[in-house]
Amino acid sequence: MQTTLQQPATFTGVGLHSGQQVSLTVLPAGADHGIVFRRTDAAGGGAVIPALWNHAVQTPLCTQLEDAAGHTISTIEHVMAALAGCGIHNAMIEIDGAEVPILDGSSRPFVMGFLRAGIAQLRAPIRAIEILHEVSVTHNGATARLSPATSMQIDFEIDFPDAAIGHQSMLLNMSRDAFQRELADARTFCRLSDVEDMRTHGLALGGTMENAVVVDGDRIVTPGGLRYADEPVRHKMLDALGDLYTAGAPIIGRYTGLKAGHALTNRLLRALFADPTAWRRVSCNRAMAARLPGQGGLLHATARVA
Repeated sequence: MQTTLQQPATFTGVGLHSGQQVSLTVLPAGADHGIVFRRTDAAGGGAVIPALWNHAVQTPLCTQLEDAAGHTISTIEHVMAALAGCGIHNAMIEIDGAEVPILDGSSRPFVMGFLRAGIAQLRAPIRAIEILHEVSVTHNGATARLSPATSMQIDFEIDFPDAAIGHQSMLLNMSRDAFQRELADARTFCRLSDVEDMRTHGLALGGTMENAVVVDGDRIVTPGGLRYADEPVRHKMLDALGDLYTAGAPIIGRYTGLKAGHALTNRLLRALFADPTAWRRVSCNRAMAARLPGQGGLLHATARVA
């Protein structure tokens, strides 16, 4: 069944790129509402922007939504990954600024906040997107692909010149609480050589050693080191899950990313929805729902019918 939160969950912090203090509250919503953002600081009672692929604009370092009036909400991928990974299908997200707070650089704070708030089942079936045939996009040596599978899977590969990252790959079946176990606490990362360049261009103004993993050649500069030996590829998988959730529903299929990023995943969704033979919407029975993120395990004990 579809889900939402039992009660609001609030998060405060700074935006990774803007450096601005912001407050974000995830509110319960009814069945088939989907995930929607509202900029409460916008004039006229707030700008409402659905968290959908066709509201995303092409940006290399984050996923950004924009409405027809030019209101934007950026760096949505970590909270979207937490919603997807926890199997939360409906929420109104109120935010008083233009960028989602980075918190510790992962999705873990969002997941913990959602679990504290409680997850409520709604009296409506989950409507998933089933991939029927392969769709692929390639740009500058990077590839993103969706192909048929019986569950949601993410297969990712990265290759960086820095020895502290190097070549990493991982394939994960995202069923049940796999996201919470394997990906949720993987933090965003960057190369020390890129930090000054980003700040010159007005980016990463809120980045610190507490909310990002910084690498320099073969060194992990961030105190405490990595949470996993392959934390960078796990975080890229986290990002991919959040970006894919802008499809507007869970996906039944395998996502394969080779050096892919936010913009390429959005291009993939645009290619998918441009081909009506490549996908279909399905109402999930209990067995199908169990193969999606967030069903069963830790979250099952917190759910109730609302």
